[in-house]
Amino acid sequence: MKIAVEGCMHGDLENVYRTLQHIEKVHNTKIDLLLCCGDFQAVRNEKDLESLSVPPKYRSMNSFWKYYSGEEIAPYPTIFIGGNHEASNYLWELYYGGWAAPNIYFLGFAGVVKFGNLRIGGLSGIYKSRDYRSGHYERPPYNANTVKSVYHVRQYDVHKLMQVEEPIDIFLSHDWPLGITDCGDWKQLVRYKPHFETEVRERTLGSKPAAQLLEKLKPPYWFSAHLHCKFAARVQHGEDGPVTNFLALDKCLPGKKFLQVLDIDSEPGPYEIQYDEEWLEITRRFNPIFPLTIRSANFRGVHIDKQDCRQWVRTKLQARGARPFEFSQTAPSYNPSNSVSNGSSPGYTRNPQTESLLQFLELPYLLDDMLESSEVSRSPFPSSDRDDSEEIPIDDVDELEDLAEEAGDAEHEDV
Repeated sequence: MKIAVEGCMHGDLENVYRTLQHIEKVHNTKIDLLLCCGDFQAVRNEKDLESLSVPPKYRSMNSFWKYYSGEEIAPYPTIFIGGNHEASNYLWELYYGGWAAPNIYFLGFAGVVKFGNLRIGGLSGIYKSRDYRSGHYERPPYNANTVKSVYHVRQYDVHKLMQVEEPIDIFLSHDWPLGITDCGDWKQLVRYKPHFETEVRERTLGSKPAAQLLEKLKPPYWFSAHLHCKFAARVQHGEDGPVTNFLALDKCLPGKKFLQVLDIDSEPGPYEIQYDEEWLEITRRFNPIFPLTIRSANFRGVHIDKQDCRQWVRTKLQARGARPFEFSQTAPSYNPSNSVSNGSSPGYTRNPQTESLLQFLELPYLLDDMLESSEVSRSPFPSSDRDDSEEIPIDDVDELEDLAEEAGDAEHEDV
C-alpha cells in the first residue's frame, strides 16, 4: 500500500492533491491514502474563520470549502488530525471522528480507524501542561482565550489511547514526542533551526503525552508536523524490541519538504476507512466520565466490564458493518459571490454523523452540554499573548510557541 504523508496542510488541499497526482504520473504509481498531521484547517465558510486561532489578517478561506461543498472531490481517501490552527467549532462537532467532507476523514480529538488491514491512530492538538488535566469546557463561539485552549491536548483523550492493546501500525500527532530528537540527527536539525538548540539539549522539545503514547503503543510508523521542518528518527524500544520510524514534515509551500510517499506492507485492496472495534469499545467504556467542565475526568468512575463491552461492540458491528456513517453538511459552504454574514449561523450544530455513532453505541449526546461551562468560558487562566503577536512572521510562530516557557503560563500562542 502506498501512503502519502503530509505535514501541516493549512487548508491548501488543492496543491497537495495536485502534487500527489504529479507524483503518480511521473513514477507511474498509485497512491492509496493521504495522511495529514494537523493544521488541516477544515474551514467551510467565513463564520468558521472566527474559530481559527490566527490574527484576522492571516485568515483566508483556502480550498477546503470546495471539497466540503462538493465542487471538488478528494482524489484520495484522506485522514487527518487536528493541530493548533483549526476551525475548532467544526472539529468539535466531530469530536469522536467522522467525515469532514466526502472522502476526507477526521480522526477525532483522539481516535483509531482501520484502512484495509492497517490500524491508524492519532491525537489532535498540541500539549500545554496548564490545560492538560482540564476537561473539555470550551464551547463555540469561542473567546480570545478558549479559541486557543480548545486545541490543547487533554489527559482524558490520552488516557483512552493508553488503553489500546492491539497493535497500531501508524500513529499521527501534531507536535513531536518529547525526546524524539535523541533518536535522530539533532545536530543537523539545529543547524537548520538554531533556536531549537537549547530545548533539544535540555530535552524539553516536544510533547510529554505523545512520548508516553510512543512508549506504550510502539507503532512501526509515527508521523508529526508542527515545527515546519523535516526530521527523521528511529526509536528502538528496548534492546531487542520493535522499532518506530518517526518522520516529521513541513507545511505545504514551494521548496519545503512537506510530503513523503511510503510503501507499507498490507493486504491487497480495495481499501476503505472503517471503524475500529477496539476503539469503539474504549469509547463506549469511557464516555460516561467524559469531562465537560474545567474539572478533570474521574477515571475511577469507569465501571463497564471491558470484555462484555468488547463483545457488545463486536455484535453491533457484525450486524451493521464497520463503514462510518455518511457525511452530512451542517453549515452553508462558502460562496465567493455571496459573503456570509457573521450572524448567519448558530454557535453550535449537532452533526448527524456524531448523533448516529452515539445512537449506535447507545450513548448520550453530550457535546452541546453547557452545564457549568459558562462559569469557565473565560478560561481560568488570563491570556498572556504578546500584544505584538500579529507582527511575528507566520513561518516562525509555531516555533515560538514551543520555545515559550511553561513557567507562569508565559506562552506565545502562534498564529
